[in-house]
Amino acid sequence: MALRDILIFPHAHLRKVAKPVQTFDAALATLVEDMFETMYAAPGIGLAATQIDVHQQVIVMDISEDKNEPRVFINAELLSQEGEVEHEEGCLSIPGIYEKVKRPARVRVRAQDQHGETYELDADGLLAVCIQHEIDHLNGKLFIDYLSALKRDRIRKKLEKQTRRAG
Repeated sequence: MALRDILIFPHAHLRKVAKPVQTFDAALATLVEDMFETMYAAPGIGLAATQIDVHQQVIVMDISEDKNEPRVFINAELLSQEGEVEHEEGCLSIPGIYEKVKRPARVRVRAQDQHGETYELDADGLLAVCIQHEIDHLNGKLFIDYLSALKRDRIRKKLEKQTRRAG
């Protein structure tokens, strides 16, 4: 297992659209392990492969307090959405920024696990928000895209300034 570098906004590769996974092999298993290690170390509750500059439809997630409920979503697609909830979101690719975002409150998702087995899951609460947030990453979309252009611009400038200071 290995820690991977997480891309930071406004890195252009965060806008790339991920391709479906075709082959469920040892390389995919290693990617999933690396993603979990990277997510837990960050620390975060979800990570899309796009965030580590791998453009395949792979998501790892663990919203449990004890970090003992790892979930893998490969080739995930939302089958249904209902209701509306406003939830404060953050992102490992947009460090230190938290904003309220409106999303559907409940979703049904179809995905594959790391072995290629297809499953469906009904989710609400934080799990539903996290699933939608990570699927957005695979489509080149960030949670700040739901904010006003003014807020997005402020966030971009703040992160660019932090990057200049660090570099």
